[in-house]
Amino acid sequence: MSSPNASTPGNPTPAVTARHAPALDLSRCALLLCDMQNGFLHPDGCYARGGASSPRFAPIIPRLRELALAMRAAGGLVMATQFTLVPGRGGEPLIADHLKSLRPFLRKGDFAPGSFDQQVIEALQPVDIGVEKVGYSAFYMSRLDYVLRKCGIDTLIAGGVVTNGGVASTVRDAHTHGYHTLVLGDGCAAYREEVHAATLADLGYLTEVISCAEALSRIRTQAHRVP
Repeated sequence: MSSPNASTPGNPTPAVTARHAPALDLSRCALLLCDMQNGFLHPDGCYARGGASSPRFAPIIPRLRELALAMRAAGGLVMATQFTLVPGRGGEPLIADHLKSLRPFLRKGDFAPGSFDQQVIEALQPVDIGVEKVGYSAFYMSRLDYVLRKCGIDTLIAGGVVTNGGVASTVRDAHTHGYHTLVLGDGCAAYREEVHAATLADLGYLTEVISCAEALSRIRTQAHRVP
């Protein structure tokens, strides 16, 4: 017997149950755009150069853009994680061994601080706060937790790429740090649909998985209630 939150091939976003639907306090909520960077998404980025781009990523961009515009209009915070390869001696990037093996095309200058690859794609600019990250989770060895707490944020609406990598790792760590999370089922993407769907189903035990349309509705509804 399937769970009421289980995903199906025709509906990769698990249904939302009644216990998951708290009203959003936009003063304490941030839209977190995970790794929506030129390096991963732009045709001139390093992943496209290395043949590691995916057509599955492009459809989420307009959905996230609409949400970002709504959050800004409602006075909410729009944040972005920015995967970064820290330059070492001679400017050569410090790359984790597993990433070297997975993406051997990465080279000097890719995802360097301030580089084209590291920047958030133009369609999602501007962001209020960008946070550099060096691993899958944006909480790992970063200032994200500090920034969220200083800004009074306790709820994250997360989307981006890839579902089973940066998005899932960041959402799990957010849960560990005590944040309430919502994951945008059609606002994140993976290289394979079955991996995307399986990850969303797995995340359902600790987060709420909703569509971008549902998130947009909640943001606009709450914005209208603010005096």
